[in-house]
Amino acid sequence: MMYFVKRLNLLLITTGISLISFSQFRPKEVNWTADGGFTAFKDGNIVQTDLTTFSENILVKKEQLIPIAIGTGNTKALSFDIYKFSEDNTKLLIYTNTAKVWRYNTRGDYWVLDIPSNKLIQLGKGRPSQSLMFAKLSPDNKKAAYVSEHNIYAEDLSTHQITQLTKDGTRKFINGTFDWVYEEEFDCRDGFRWSPDSKSIAFWQVNANKIRDYFMLNTTDSVYSRVIPVEYPKVGEPPSPVRIGVITVSNGNIKWMNIPGDPQQNYLPRMQWAANSNELIVQQLNRKQNQSKLFYCSIADGSSKDFYNESDKAWVDVRNIWDDEDPAGWKWINNGKEFLWVSEKDGWRHIYRVSRDGKKETLLTKGNYDIDKTKGIDEKNNYVYFTASPNNATQLYLYRTKLDGGGNLELVSQKNLLGTHDYTISPDTKFAVHTFSNYKTPSAYEWISLPDNKPLNESMSIVNTMRVDENNRTEYFTITTQDNITVDGWMIKPANFDSTKKYPVVFHVYTEPAASTVNDTYGTQKNDLYDGDMSEAGYFQVSLDNRGTPSLKGAAWRKSIYRKIGVLNIHDQAMAAKKFLDKPYFDKERVAVYGWSGGGAATLNLLFQHPEIYKTGIAVAAITNELNYDNIYTERYMGLPQENMEDYVRASPNTYAKNLQGNLLYIHGTGDDNVQYDNAEMLLNELIKYNKLFQFMPYPNRTHSLREGEGTRKHLSTLYTDYLRRYCPGGGR
Repeated sequence: MMYFVKRLNLLLITTGISLISFSQFRPKEVNWTADGGFTAFKDGNIVQTDLTTFSENILVKKEQLIPIAIGTGNTKALSFDIYKFSEDNTKLLIYTNTAKVWRYNTRGDYWVLDIPSNKLIQLGKGRPSQSLMFAKLSPDNKKAAYVSEHNIYAEDLSTHQITQLTKDGTRKFINGTFDWVYEEEFDCRDGFRWSPDSKSIAFWQVNANKIRDYFMLNTTDSVYSRVIPVEYPKVGEPPSPVRIGVITVSNGNIKWMNIPGDPQQNYLPRMQWAANSNELIVQQLNRKQNQSKLFYCSIADGSSKDFYNESDKAWVDVRNIWDDEDPAGWKWINNGKEFLWVSEKDGWRHIYRVSRDGKKETLLTKGNYDIDKTKGIDEKNNYVYFTASPNNATQLYLYRTKLDGGGNLELVSQKNLLGTHDYTISPDTKFAVHTFSNYKTPSAYEWISLPDNKPLNESMSIVNTMRVDENNRTEYFTITTQDNITVDGWMIKPANFDSTKKYPVVFHVYTEPAASTVNDTYGTQKNDLYDGDMSEAGYFQVSLDNRGTPSLKGAAWRKSIYRKIGVLNIHDQAMAAKKFLDKPYFDKERVAVYGWSGGGAATLNLLFQHPEIYKTGIAVAAITNELNYDNIYTERYMGLPQENMEDYVRASPNTYAKNLQGNLLYIHGTGDDNVQYDNAEMLLNELIKYNKLFQFMPYPNRTHSLREGEGTRKHLSTLYTDYLRRYCPGGGR
């Protein structure tokens, strides 16, 4: 998923307590207990807090977290952030000494504390350090399973006997986790599931042997260069064949699920046990990702049957787009007789209640609005909680409606607190951590009860603790283009703005389906690349969200960009900018645009296709040829190049490089595994061919985020700032 946007990171702190949770790849903010309390670190201990009384109980003392090795005299407790208790609270699984795999720290070491016996053991003794991934306790708490070096292992927690369950894993033949592209585009990392009866493990096996490697070159860590291969399916290449197996843990036998369809023309992005230990539920997407099928697979004989299908003229979104929980989960209700599903099939992103056989479905969120994400299910009181914003796509609020489909849309958030609300809701839906932010209010949080949305401690409520940035100059607006398209935008005026003078304008763009830039949250308007205060330096700062961005404006808005990346988004941006700039206080010769990743591609296309508007561009880690990116992302939004190559040509900035008239700074990391460095050199060739002058900055061995290496971010900021000041100087004239 190619984007570079700021995310609002929530650090929830009670008095002396940091709320840290267990999830290797997408942490939640709270370690909830089943009764609605939570656990957290405090003074080295793990403490349980009762939210009705705020009384504390030490569950694990720091002394219990000291690995005991005979003769070492070690007295230091394990250092870790991520942990999980077993359902009966007799065991504690600890994740520590972590290492990054592409985006997240999903490799490391695992320990298990048996609380009654006070025994702390390390899992995977004999396996390489930092090699264990996604360790989980079995539901009966007798075993643990984990991935190490592309194979799955099970370990008996009483005898510590380790059993290797798969033996064919390699870099390109992957058991229990995924290759680069499944991880990046489907959020698939944790690739195995314990059965509810603890007897079996279901897992993905990815055969990436047919996927060609992209070779990155490390030229700085030794006097000889070193090749770093990445199995990377470029657009137009068929997917890695993927299959799902079920291992009987007692004997290691594997039963493969027989799912119809060519595995090189289909994806299997979601799998879970089907609320029992006898069958799996699996989602299959065809290669174009415009047809989704749900299957039940029998673990007895591997047979499968599809029971719930959906298609779209553009693409079908998968669960991680709309589910705020671990994508491994499945929202079963009514004792496994029904489940909740989200679909855009009626033109809006809605929640449906679907019978187990798929024959009956009930629309729960009725009306012309999109839900954002599901947040909680209160089955006892017949409610589902979700975030949405029917009236302003730049904001978010918590709503609920009846689970049986008979209710109306009920606002839970405070209606006079305008901005972006988020909630982490307890399993019993009685409590939540509520966070709030808007463009002038830094993120604030409170503990609340539900459904009344009342703070548990009035003195610590958001209303009483939030602070307002009175110096914030951000203004939100809408603008309607000559095509009658209304887009959202924000701007920050220069300090001491004088309407009799002319000022430069700097547009920040992303423009693609992976992210929007116009959100009513604090800090998203700040340009972290600029060294200084842009407003004080005399710049107008502007961002606009065109059609095709994931705004909550209906499926037609989002999917209008299908097969039109580089065309529709660029046209909307340019026409909105043209309308915006139709004021006497804008200096038309000092108009700049910048963006990263997909925003870098948009920057290039805007600079090349509309030189009459944009005079200076700074593009970072951009896709310059649409054929250079991965197959899942690009084919989802652009179709197959074998069928519509002309759309790929029109989308690619390289097609228009010959039109460069203004000033261009292009920046790319040579170690970028996401938007790879070949994009940079292909663009350079085009610009050289047409004798275009530009500035280029490669960062050796830096990845897509350009954060590795001493001094990198400072240098990047200095480079960006110097170029902007030189070619698009600030200040009124």
